[in-house]
Amino acid sequence: MAIRRSTTVSRFIAAPPQRIYRAFLDAEAVATWLPPGSMRGIVHSFEGREGGAFSMSLVYPDDAAGQPSKTSDKTDRFKGRFARLVPNEQIVWATVFESDDDSFSGEMTVSTTLSPVNGGTDVRMVCDDIPAGIRLEDNEEGCRLTLDNLAAFVGG
Repeated sequence: MAIRRSTTVSRFIAAPPQRIYRAFLDAEAVATWLPPGSMRGIVHSFEGREGGAFSMSLVYPDDAAGQPSKTSDKTDRFKGRFARLVPNEQIVWATVFESDDDSFSGEMTVSTTLSPVNGGTDVRMVCDDIPAGIRLEDNEEGCRLTLDNLAAFVGG
């Protein structure tokens, strides 16, 4: 039996749930806030609706040394679908990395829950079934950086 690998990251964002939810359904927005750290995002396809598919690449900067890229030397390409959407409350992505390395195979689920609180929203991101090739610490840090970017993008 495989061990289920998961991480959970939370952050308060000083913006209403509606604004944050919309940022998940817009391709240009996702390309802006999703890439952690100094990476940049490229959206190849995007259907922002329940059941809709998407494809993206996260690209490391040219000066990044020793990064464990999944698809090519400087790129993590993945495809996915919006598995569940509850307006202004929850976004669930089912994603698969494109890689020749079996340690990055399998479907990872990213569930983001938006809970309104005084002055903004508590955002909780849970990643389940993280591929064995991804260190849990790296996934957690990447999610933290992504939530920081999301907060900056929505003005919170």
